[in-house]
Amino acid sequence: MNNQAPENKSAIKFFLLVLLLSIPFWILAAFTRDLTKILPIKLPISALMTFCPMLAAIILVYRARKTQGVKELLQRAFDYKRIKDKKWYLPIVFLIPCIAALSYGYMKLTGVVPTEPKISFLAVVIFFFVYFIGAIGEELGWSGYVIDPLQNRYGALKASILLGLLWALWHIIPWSQAHQTPVWIIWQSIGTIFLRVIMVWIFNNTGKSVFAMVLFHTMMNISPYLIPNYGAHYDPFVFSVLLGITAIAITYFWGAKALAE
Repeated sequence: MNNQAPENKSAIKFFLLVLLLSIPFWILAAFTRDLTKILPIKLPISALMTFCPMLAAIILVYRARKTQGVKELLQRAFDYKRIKDKKWYLPIVFLIPCIAALSYGYMKLTGVVPTEPKISFLAVVIFFFVYFIGAIGEELGWSGYVIDPLQNRYGALKASILLGLLWALWHIIPWSQAHQTPVWIIWQSIGTIFLRVIMVWIFNNTGKSVFAMVLFHTMMNISPYLIPNYGAHYDPFVFSVLLGITAIAITYFWGAKALAE
């Protein structure tokens, strides 16, 4: 018997529900004060849609398994015990900061970054916890709910590319509301797809730990802002190239079907 059809149908419902839940935040951002002029980072109020994937997953899980299913889903945000091989904390924590450092080094050599980075430890701590909470809102949906049905149907690489593409499209309006240029958005979208390939690779090699994804997602969000002036010199083109090289190497060595050992 083919048991993939229900999972695929759930994935479609999930994406549609995420879209419907996100629309009010996009509208709110269009009619409220521009927070990008207040905050030190380009973060529009529509960034609050970060909790929509979690809400969509909760709604669908509750319909299928009631309160117990929702409880199990929420617990996965801290399922660090699934990470049996602790060496995977190295890419979880350090891969994106290393890519950020390489990006900064390249821009420094080419004269794009005129000053040395000034990093406030307190700001890093605050941003870490803010982004960690936001990452829970996203990854309980992307990793805790929808990626497995996609992998079962399409295999790891195709599923990660599909999810990465939808993930990027979901961000386009908030990026636009943060006054990013079309070129910036294009390269950021490409980098987002490569990021999801890397994330599915880590996910599949850490016992499908959502906590691993939350922590990686947090480092992914905070690392570019360690570049001078809260990411003022962040270049999505350089990041996308480095992420693309990483994703291609992962696919070559781990295989497209499972992206796992």
